[in-house]
Amino acid sequence: MRLLNQSLTYLSSAFLVIIGVWSILFYINIKDEIRDSIDDGLENNKLLIYQKIKADSTLLLQREFGGNNFEIHPIFTQKVPFRKDVYKDTLMYRHNEDDLEPVRILHATFKHQNNYYRLKIISSLIEEDDLIEDASYSIFWLFIILIASIFIINNFVLRKVWHPFYEILNSLKNYRLNTNNSPINVTTNTKEFIQLQDASNALIHHTKKAFIAQKEFTENASHELQTPIAIITNKLELLLESDHLNHDDAKTISEVIQMTDRLKKLNKTLLLLTKIENKQFIQQEGISINTIAKAHCQQFAEYTTFKHIEIKIEEAANVQVQMNDSLADILISNLIKNAIFHNIEHGKIIILITHQMFTIINTGAKTALDSKTIFNRFTKNESKTQSTGLGLAVCKAICDLYQFKLNYQFIQNEHHFSIHFKN
Repeated sequence: MRLLNQSLTYLSSAFLVIIGVWSILFYINIKDEIRDSIDDGLENNKLLIYQKIKADSTLLLQREFGGNNFEIHPIFTQKVPFRKDVYKDTLMYRHNEDDLEPVRILHATFKHQNNYYRLKIISSLIEEDDLIEDASYSIFWLFIILIASIFIINNFVLRKVWHPFYEILNSLKNYRLNTNNSPINVTTNTKEFIQLQDASNALIHHTKKAFIAQKEFTENASHELQTPIAIITNKLELLLESDHLNHDDAKTISEVIQMTDRLKKLNKTLLLLTKIENKQFIQQEGISINTIAKAHCQQFAEYTTFKHIEIKIEEAANVQVQMNDSLADILISNLIKNAIFHNIEHGKIIILITHQMFTIINTGAKTALDSKTIFNRFTKNESKTQSTGLGLAVCKAICDLYQFKLNYQFIQNEHHFSIHFKN
């Protein structure tokens, strides 16, 4: 969720709580004010009725409300204590509504010519359900207007304020250590954004220095190792051709040559891993996975024939991906070599190419490999002494570079390696 919309979410929640509490308090207060106003009107009507009774005693015969808003009943007793006026809410039938409607009623007691009377005066009340409904609609639309206003302010006003932040963010996302990008430079007077820009440039500077130093060290170390390894191999091969060697010495020298060859492979593979992790393979193009798979199957045909391994390619789609051609070749080659190298005599290999997916299935060991460590460096079958233990680690590094998904499964005594290419 974007920062602006996230702040809108928090503000909406806060406004919902605040407006909700405020509306309840407002409703209680307005309800009290309405009743106070009606009570004042009833008090005033009571005083007017007292005055009219003094001028016209026939009003004392008003026993029902009828068309008036009061009724008077005599109290037949010798002594009636005066009670304090009582205000109550009640319901009264209304002909126009044909229903019981809420009213406010005043109960009062007065004395006229040594007789006591009870006076009731009524006044219509606002229906609470109507009041709540109208208030709810008003509050709802107030909330919608507030949120809409904040959304507009966020996306049209605050967006301009946050524009330098998004510029810095995009510059960081598009920055590549292996290119000569200029430092991040945005136009802003906001102190925090200037500090963020300076901190980003400082971090890029230190990271680039470390990247260049690591790159130079890797290349130099690889180059310097290749020369002595090649010299050692040549010397050993010359020594192996000597006529003065016995069988045991020749065997020992042959083993040492094999170890130097393995050391040479390790050096090249580790250099390749470092280059992949440092994102030094920049160039990309449309690559056909089908074409690469077929080419490598043809390349390893002699070995599979010698080992009596049946290899089959099943194509349901032509998979095209954007990546470096060298890395695509290494990725598919390593998986096929792994399937051949760890296979059994008279085994089989099935390559499935479906929509955005490459799967290679091979026979081999009857037990599952550890899916948690199989793609780690130097994880290998101890019985395979010629293996460097880096082939699958290289595949994983390439897939991570391009955000492909590399998985391993053991199904029905067969090993399944699959790559899910992103769309």
